[in-house]
Amino acid sequence: MRNFLVEGVSGTGKTSVCHELRRRGHHAVNGDTELAFQGDPESGQPTAGEPSHWHHLWREDDVRSLAADHTHRVTFFCGGSRNVARFVDVFDGVFVLTVDAGTLGARLDARDEDEFGGRAEERALVLRLHATGEDTPDGIVVDATAPLDAVVDEILVVADALG
Repeated sequence: MRNFLVEGVSGTGKTSVCHELRRRGHHAVNGDTELAFQGDPESGQPTAGEPSHWHHLWREDDVRSLAADHTHRVTFFCGGSRNVARFVDVFDGVFVLTVDAGTLGARLDARDEDEFGGRAEERALVLRLHATGEDTPDGIVVDATAPLDAVVDEILVVADALG
């Protein structure tokens, strides 16, 4: 039983990778929709008010429960959270999707305003985080400018080699 995290700044393809892994029959969890809530990164307590990137957390107990589930040989957790340091120990590897600034800008430009990164201030934040790397855990870098099939193939080959 192995667990892998697929991370990267918004717009690098985490959701697309999750969908493709599922399409291929792999167990993949979209953490941004299935595990996320708005909370205080220090205490883990829920917060109220306008959603914030800095308060985008995953439910730690749910992550640990899914990681301990022996139903699936491999589980891929796709998405990002500000509290990843609290449960990164459950992962056998972390894949970090990367793209160049031009590709990232084009992907963000194509987003609707109701999708994170679609509004000007969110786009500026994502581009800053991309440039600084301050919000992404260390891991195995995957060039996500490649076609989706190639990106997922690479993740699966490396995951298999790690296990």
